[in-house]
Amino acid sequence: MKISEKKFAHLEQLSDKNNVIAALAIDQRGSMEKMFSKLQGEDQAKAISRYKALVAEELTKYASSILLDPIYGLEAIDHIDKDAGLLMSYEVTGFRDDHRRLDLIEGLSVRRIKEMGADAVKILLYYDVDDCDKNNDIKKAAVERVGDECDAQDIPYFLEILTYDNKITDKKEFAKVKARKVNEAMREFSKPQYKIDVLKMEVPIDPYYTEGFTDGEFVTSKEEAKQAFLDQTNASHLPYIFLSAGVPMDMFTETLRFAKEAGAEFHGVLCGRATWKDGVDIFIEDQDKGLEWLQTQGKENILSLNKVIEEVSTPWTSRLEK
Repeated sequence: MKISEKKFAHLEQLSDKNNVIAALAIDQRGSMEKMFSKLQGEDQAKAISRYKALVAEELTKYASSILLDPIYGLEAIDHIDKDAGLLMSYEVTGFRDDHRRLDLIEGLSVRRIKEMGADAVKILLYYDVDDCDKNNDIKKAAVERVGDECDAQDIPYFLEILTYDNKITDKKEFAKVKARKVNEAMREFSKPQYKIDVLKMEVPIDPYYTEGFTDGEFVTSKEEAKQAFLDQTNASHLPYIFLSAGVPMDMFTETLRFAKEAGAEFHGVLCGRATWKDGVDIFIEDQDKGLEWLQTQGKENILSLNKVIEEVSTPWTSRLEK
């Protein structure tokens, strides 16, 4: 697929030397407030903003780019390494009803995000392919509007899709249908009317219920898991990257290697909590020790993940050209 020269240049800024996206995500808001629940009010807000700034300063030296938010992440923008790119979130965090509809942050636009220095806009969409047409059509229209904004500003559009089913609350039961939910959502939002440039996707399995990943009872066999990853690669002509979904780093890297062995062709990773979460409590107790953790274990987390990303990823230029 062809994209504009400006979008292509922005994607290069977001990528490593091999045109693979090895990005760090710290655009969390609601979950950060929970992590910093020992603090309240202005003290909490300042601490979250400061931690994000430290993560940007210390870890973008080793990541190809960083995903931030305009609520707690503005301070961090000035601390990003000169060689790293910036993605910015546009959606309101979380959801407010069972329909999990997409809301955009008030007082923000793609133009304003671009003026902040961002190389791409990211939207997080909760999506259930089996929801009623009315609810899903509202979400599709919202995704289309942002696509038109990004197209007008000539800036890449990343869509992150998180799947769910309000009728299935048991994780084990959801694991049985996850592959279809993920891959059909991916297929839908690869359609041209959405103007997506890169998809940010869940892996199509739940490793906690997949043969070879768990010592307990599994609902997905190895062969079914391999097929799920192949189906995901074939579900779209767009580049796609994996999100870590907060699983432990060793499980995430094991999953990436499994995907590669299955024949999947993905184009990088946007890894969040698995990289920096363990430093939060240390930072709350002692900011200097929190900084030291980022400079040591945080750095090691990024460098270890980068090695795996380099082994398993395919350059996004295999799917996009200017």
